Amino acid sequence: MKLVSVNVGLSREVDYHGIHVTTGIFKESIGAQRVMARTLDLDGDRQADLTVHGGELKAVYGYPLEHYEFWKRQVPRDDWQHGMFGENFTTEGLLEKNLCIGDHVAIGSAMFVAAQPRLPCYKLNVRFHDPMMVKRFVESGLSGFYFAVIREGEVGAGDEIRITHRDPRAVSVWDVARLFVAKENDDQDRDTMERALEIPILPHMWREHFMERLSAMQW
Repeated sequence: MKLVSVNVGLSREVDYHGIHVTTGIFKESIGAQRVMARTLDLDGDRQADLTVHGGELKAVYGYPLEHYEFWKRQVPRDDWQHGMFGENFTTEGLLEKNLCIGDHVAIGSAMFVAAQPRLPCYKLNVRFHDPMMVKRFVESGLSGFYFAVIREGEVGAGDEIRITHRDPRAVSVWDVARLFVAKENDDQDRDTMERALEIPILPHMWREHFMERLSAMQW
C-alpha cells in the first residue's frame, strides 16, 4: 500500500448557481514535496467551515485511487486529477473494507488512526458542478476515510502505508458508512453497531446514530 499523492488547498470563493460559496474542497497535488501532518491538518491545507470540517477527528482525508475508475465511468469529464474529491491523501491499496475504525496507520514519519468515513456536504456538488453528486457519493459506499493524527510527522507521495495496529473490534470504515444509510437492520448489524460503540475514537455523531438505531431495534 502506498501514498500516491498529497493534496492541499486553501479556502477560496467560487460561484455556484449565482451564489458565492467559500470552500476548501479544491485540493491540488504538491508533487514530490514533503509536508508535515499536524494535529488539525496538513501544512498548507485549510477547511472553510470549521463547524462541519476539520478538527482532530477529521484532520486528514484519504481517498483510494482505485475509486477514480468507477467515478470516471459515472461522471464523464476531462479534468480528472488527484485531490478531485477534496482528499488530502490519494492512496493505493487501502480500501474502506480493509481499514477499520481505530486502526493505526503509519505513513512517512507520521502516525494516524482511522476515525470515521466521510459524509459529504453540498460542496461536493459545487466541486463537480453536479447537484446530484452528494447523493451519488453516499449511495456508492465509496466514502474514503478520515484520519486523526496521533504522531505528527512528514509525509510525501510514494511513502509506504502500513497498518501497524488493528482495532480488535474489527468494524470497517465500509461497515460504518453502510450502516449509516441502511433503511433496515438485522441481528448482524446489531452486533456490528454494538462493537462500533466500544471503539474509543468513534465520533459522537456516529455514536448517537447507532444508539438510536439500537434503541429502535428493541421494539
